[in-house]
Amino acid sequence: MKKTKIIYSAFLILLPVIIFSCAFGGGSGYEASVMPYYTAGRTSGEIMINAPEQFDPRNFDQIIDNTFLHAGDYPLSTFSADVDTAGYSITRRYLENGRMPPASAIRIEELINYFDYDYPPPSDGKPFAVHTEVGTAPWNPNHYLARIAIKGMEFPVTARPKVNLVFLVDVSGSMSPANRLPLLIESLKLLVNELNGDDRVAICVYAGRAGTVLPPTSCDEKEKILRALNRLQAGGSTAGGEGIMLAYNLAQQNFDPRAVNRVILCTDGDFNVGIRSRDELLNLVSEKAGSGVYLTILGFGIDNFQDGIMKQLASRGNGNYGYIDNINEARKILVQQLSGTLITIAQDVKIQVEFNSENAGAYRLIGYENRLMRDEDFGDDTQDAGDIGAGHTVTAFYEIIPAGVEANALPRRDQLKYGPPEISYISQYPDELLTVKVRYKLPHENTSALLDFPVLMSSIRQPGGESQEFRFAASVAAFGMLLRNSEFKGNAAYGSVISMAENSLGEDKWAFRKGFVELVKKAESLSRL
Repeated sequence: MKKTKIIYSAFLILLPVIIFSCAFGGGSGYEASVMPYYTAGRTSGEIMINAPEQFDPRNFDQIIDNTFLHAGDYPLSTFSADVDTAGYSITRRYLENGRMPPASAIRIEELINYFDYDYPPPSDGKPFAVHTEVGTAPWNPNHYLARIAIKGMEFPVTARPKVNLVFLVDVSGSMSPANRLPLLIESLKLLVNELNGDDRVAICVYAGRAGTVLPPTSCDEKEKILRALNRLQAGGSTAGGEGIMLAYNLAQQNFDPRAVNRVILCTDGDFNVGIRSRDELLNLVSEKAGSGVYLTILGFGIDNFQDGIMKQLASRGNGNYGYIDNINEARKILVQQLSGTLITIAQDVKIQVEFNSENAGAYRLIGYENRLMRDEDFGDDTQDAGDIGAGHTVTAFYEIIPAGVEANALPRRDQLKYGPPEISYISQYPDELLTVKVRYKLPHENTSALLDFPVLMSSIRQPGGESQEFRFAASVAAFGMLLRNSEFKGNAAYGSVISMAENSLGEDKWAFRKGFVELVKKAESLSRL
């Protein structure tokens, strides 16, 4: 009996050492508790998604459709640019699982901006070009549809700046399923194989606590980086705040002013140890964003996926946010759109549209509900806004009711007793519908530059005369309104969306647009159930 007690006491004394060794054992590698059904030799073709899982609608931030505003009462509309695409792949995941997504998961701007558009790049030395086009709203032939399009400058492969990356990998127990850590590892391998000897990669991880797996390593040693990725296994709780601090500290200690310095956080967003509140995490990332280290967030998983917090973290961290539901999506974000994902060409990009109430009776911005800004924030260079990466396209639509009876019938605010007199533009600008203004900063600069572009009534295209890119983007906007069951969807229908998209596929090099058509067909079938 005494011998048994001694052994039991020794076990209790050694237990913390055993746990620590399991978490941080193996020399330079980090190995959490064993995930028995995952092997490092698994190929990307063997990555399977667990179909029974479902997103929790409560983990999406609420979205309330923008309404029509009278141009005379509210002549200015201001919002932040957004290049995030997670909303589209999340929507696709829902539909492929045989379920309609909740309205809170449908961010129409992310559906539209998921696709590349054939917009001309800048030719004047600016970081991006701005293009406008006005046609007829497909879901309401009595309304105009105005498109604002931004195309970022592109880098040839040989001219890409070198990158200094820190992979921050969530290896907590919630990351065990095949559509999380195993898919994450295969995704990062795709990225590593696109890098060259001028680039560096470090890897740190977090579960019950955070640790460094691989110090900054030249991509001349790709096998060393890949071996470190292969050692990762999942288990334990989720000290996300500690992991974020570690990753930023590692990036700052090895900061290279000649390179793009970026943390890539890969997680399902389930932070449950240490810093837990959204405000604490957002404040931490905001503080670190001023150091010149950018942030990319890649989301994985389904059932406890924390979409809302990840989107906000990416925004506060001067970064972008994508959701990877399969290896093809990983290839899109980390190979085909590598420069856009890693290289920022313009920061704090704000768009402000001024409407001429003589021609525009009322308007509404389609999407960007959680990117709206106060009008006075447009000229305030201390206000944070979205960033644009190399080659990125950004598209926004305004639906406009021409001045007249229909617009006048909408609710209006009361005339102010002490308000300024109404300003009429007709004497000076009779042919202008609106003016687009864009403010942006070059990376690491604090003062913004201003661009402005008037849009003429005479430039409005006749029905059917809109460009192919306009028509396809409009079909995606209509699809988003249908999924949201928006009160502004007009006569949009799944059949008309399919027809419009099929007639504007264009080159479609990666078949993303064809995939969209198939997705609309799935939604149409589910809507009948």
